[in-house]
Amino acid sequence: MSVFDHKEFDNHEQVAFFSDKQTGLQAIIAVHNTNLGPSLGGCRMWPYADSAEALNDVLRLSRGMTYKAAMAQLKLGGGKAVILGDPRKHKSPEMMRAMGRFVEQMGGRYITAEDSGIAVSDIKLMGESTQHISGVSAKYRYDGGEADGNPAPSTAFGVFTGLKASVEYALKTDLKGVRVAVQGLGHVGYRLAKHLHEHGAKLFVTDIYEDSIARAVEEFGAVAVAPRDIFDAEVDVYAPCAMGASINHNTIERISAKVIAGAANNQLAEESLGEVLRQKGVLYAPDYVINAGGVIDIYHQRMLSTAEAMRAHIEGIADTLLEIYTRSEQNQQPTNVVSNSIAEERFLTE
Repeated sequence: MSVFDHKEFDNHEQVAFFSDKQTGLQAIIAVHNTNLGPSLGGCRMWPYADSAEALNDVLRLSRGMTYKAAMAQLKLGGGKAVILGDPRKHKSPEMMRAMGRFVEQMGGRYITAEDSGIAVSDIKLMGESTQHISGVSAKYRYDGGEADGNPAPSTAFGVFTGLKASVEYALKTDLKGVRVAVQGLGHVGYRLAKHLHEHGAKLFVTDIYEDSIARAVEEFGAVAVAPRDIFDAEVDVYAPCAMGASINHNTIERISAKVIAGAANNQLAEESLGEVLRQKGVLYAPDYVINAGGVIDIYHQRMLSTAEAMRAHIEGIADTLLEIYTRSEQNQQPTNVVSNSIAEERFLTE
């Protein structure tokens, strides 16, 4: 099947495949849209079942980055990279350098950064082969702490800010005692869980790695849940922070939460599920709006800014969500449709 015929192909400007026999690297970079600027998006390493699953992911992720940048009012386009493989087993310094050479071949149309399975140290290795990297050095951190370039803390803070605003809007309460199911305890999910714990939320957590669950149970008093059972948890908020498409035809009826707000990209398996959630009375925070803290962080690191300006920009995620929720209620449209419409007005008319 041609990439042009793929169900997730959305007039992407470029899709490039790369293989390096010596290091075992197999990767895909997708550039969705550069109307607002060069495409920026993280590099993800994941044990995909096959290349078809990886292609599906990179097409959806790159498109989401275009919408994310537009909604965050950044002069950036949308792109993404994926590496096929288990980062705990297959990653090597040589592979990361080879990935850098792949990024360099894109000629600056794509700028890479951290994502699931990829750390700051990995991006630095890529940087030995390309100048088109970000998230490896920083002048600011949203909380005034020491900045190391990792955008995950800003992503988590943005998601927390948006989740808190969503709970206040839908449940008319603060976070104290609110039950939150966090699916995925990686770089962002763990930090989100920490914010929620510090503000009195009751946590139900899961992850594909048992040691990550054990850590959250010990540090946050969280309730451990098996990955397959997280959708059945009796909670007020479902926070997907792992892979995409967790909200699908098989899971949507199992979710009892009245708010869905998390860090994962492409949470809806299909856009039509936004209307299903609306009909169920579930408030859905569009993923590329609520998880924009990381790209906002990187954007501010690339310009003359301040920690205060970056924090204010990230906190603005809450205001953007409230605007979407208000329009959704007024127009009787699902929140994802409202958000898509606003974003498209910005990047399709430039």
